[in-house]
Amino acid sequence: MPLPRIELSGRVGDQVFAAMQSAILSGELAVGDRLRIRDLAEELGTSVMPVREAIRRLEEIGLAESLPYRGAVVRGFTHTELLELYSTRRLLEIEATRLGTTRVSPEDLASMRKEYAAMETAVADGDSLEYLDSDERFLAILYRAAANSVLVELIQALWNRCRSYKILGARQAFDTAHPAELLTWQEQLLEAASDRDETRATTITAASLDAAIDRIRASMNDS
Repeated sequence: MPLPRIELSGRVGDQVFAAMQSAILSGELAVGDRLRIRDLAEELGTSVMPVREAIRRLEEIGLAESLPYRGAVVRGFTHTELLELYSTRRLLEIEATRLGTTRVSPEDLASMRKEYAAMETAVADGDSLEYLDSDERFLAILYRAAANSVLVELIQALWNRCRSYKILGARQAFDTAHPAELLTWQEQLLEAASDRDETRATTITAASLDAAIDRIRASMNDS
């Protein structure tokens, strides 16, 4: 899918990187898509140098990789890598939930309810990308309440690393007869956070990520 031309202002390399990262995180550039430097430069309306720089930065954060005879492509993951990503997410997100639940403010809870409503709308509309975006904003509100910016940055980096898998999983869920199940964990977490129930909230976060890990393991057995 062609990328929209960017309005050049400020540091071009940052703009190109942001455009390409956004295309990967939205699924417009899918796993395995080749990142042809000249084609991307033409689409974005830039020279090749900022595109080269952007690809290098995407490789550094794990969204792209260089393959023999193919050049740079959007990176996919082995089952083992996914398990490692989700196991690490489990550790960090349980801690962020624990800290956030004890410190979440009434304003934070109101924002979480707003994002939960957006998820309900996305599920009703069959919009998997908006569902994922709202879900991440919902969790980020709770995690930021933990008042540990490094913890939140690490979690968001892991979200970006496994974004393509999350997109695939959400789209598969939307294709089933029960897409409303996508709201189960968030509804329970919102209730626990509203009650300031640290134990229940961390149990819910652990269970939701355990379910994702189980799905990865099941797909390993099927492959």
